[in-house]
Amino acid sequence: MTETVLRPSAEQQYAAELDALAAADDRPKPPMWKLSPQAVVRYVLGGELPDGTAITPKYVGDRRIVEVAVATLATDRALLLVGVPGTAKSWLSEHLAAAISGDSTLVVQGTAGTSEEAVRYGWNYARLIAEGPSEAALVPSPILRAMKTGAIARVEELTRMPSEVQDSLITVLSEKALPVPELNFQVQAVPGFSVIATANDRDRGVNQMSSALARRFNTVVLPPPASEDAEVEIVASRSAQLGRALQLPAEPPALEEVRRVVRVFRELRGGSTVDGRTQLKKPSGSLSTAEAISVITSGMALAAHFGDGRLGADELAAGLLGAVVKDRVSDTAAWQEYLEAVVKERPDWRDLYRACQDHDLAGYA
Repeated sequence: MTETVLRPSAEQQYAAELDALAAADDRPKPPMWKLSPQAVVRYVLGGELPDGTAITPKYVGDRRIVEVAVATLATDRALLLVGVPGTAKSWLSEHLAAAISGDSTLVVQGTAGTSEEAVRYGWNYARLIAEGPSEAALVPSPILRAMKTGAIARVEELTRMPSEVQDSLITVLSEKALPVPELNFQVQAVPGFSVIATANDRDRGVNQMSSALARRFNTVVLPPPASEDAEVEIVASRSAQLGRALQLPAEPPALEEVRRVVRVFRELRGGSTVDGRTQLKKPSGSLSTAEAISVITSGMALAAHFGDGRLGADELAAGLLGAVVKDRVSDTAAWQEYLEAVVKERPDWRDLYRACQDHDLAGYA
């Protein structure tokens, strides 16, 4: 019996698609890869196999970006995915690792408290004290495990880690080896090993990468969705997937409600209305696509448990306020201006205007 988990990994959730792609894949594969580069791109971007199996899109964007990313991993270069928050860096990283290695769980999460042991290795101190330094007492990091098995290791939010911890990757990326001086040997990576790192330069707490480390990566920039339609498609599909995963007894979000949230975010991000006639104050938050997905998903939960199951203006209002108003003073002023100058003047948005006005802004600051 398969255990139900809250968030299955990509290789678990899309196991049937990966199996179908592998069965139909007759192209050459790099060492230790589960799929050929062409099949990896098809898995990420979606399509239909000759036997009729539908492959769902995992990333909505420029095909060339995905091809460059996959081609990089087929060489001895590491891949750095850069973009503003919400551009699906982690999502793409996970699915690339799942398609290439069949394992997307070899992850180092970068934070201000990430230590060098999380990147290199640690020690089982009970065995270390009892037996002294030995390979059995060594606790490998996800990167070390990936080196031994020829898999893809992921480093999330690389620039959130302290600079000295970041630089512990330099030897791994340049020499494809990790010295263990306590045991007087080094671990050498087997074919198939590579690293996918993600980073952004928009959030607080970012530590600049050294030029020595940056040279070891091939950098691919993931842009925000180019058009409103593309962003609506992303938000609608991911919200529906999350609703099913969370077993929310609500209807899938209507496209018109998703479009309203996406338009609010895009107009406030850009500092002007979609027609360019009204200039707006920009809030302090990023208002990313990921946050738009969160607004829709939380609205679906409200509709399911405290409404009639249909997502509407009342359910969206609370999420919008929480996403926009991060700073009590500046963001409250920007949001109120947007409500009065834009939302109130759109006849088909009057319900959203009333719902937002009914909420106490002070509670979201």
